[in-house]
Amino acid sequence: MSSYVNLAYDYPVLGAFWTIMWIFLWIMWIFLLFRVIVDIFRDDSMSGWGKTGWLVFTIVLPFLGVFVYLIARGKDMGRREQKHAQAKMEETDRYIRETAGTTGPASEADQLAKLSEVRARGDISDEEFRQAKEKVLHH
Repeated sequence: MSSYVNLAYDYPVLGAFWTIMWIFLWIMWIFLLFRVIVDIFRDDSMSGWGKTGWLVFTIVLPFLGVFVYLIARGKDMGRREQKHAQAKMEETDRYIRETAGTTGPASEADQLAKLSEVRARGDISDEEFRQAKEKVLHH
C-alpha cells in the first residue's frame, strides 16, 4: 500500500484523483446515512422502540449500523419510498382537483384558467401544472 501512496505523490494528478475519490465516497456515505435515517422515520410498521433502537445504532456505530440496517431492512426501503411518492402524487392530484374546482362539468378553457390562477399564486409547481394540464386536455 505504501508504494501506491508514494506513487500518488510522485504524480500529482493521481494524488488529486485519490482525493476526489475519497471525497466522493464520503458524500455517498453521508447520503446513504441520511437515506437510512429517513427510512427509519418513514416506516409505519416499526414501533417507536424499534425506530429508537435503529436510530441509536446508526448514530452510535454509523458504519456498522447502516450496513446492518441495509442487510436487515434494505429490501423494503424501495417499496416504502415508492409508497411515499405515490401518496404524495395522490395528495397533489386531490389538491389540484379541489383547488381547480373540477367537481362539476366545466369546459377545458375554464379548467385551464383555474389551473393558471393556482400556478400564479404559487400553490403548484410548473411540473404539477403541466401534468394537470395534460390531464385536462386528454380527458
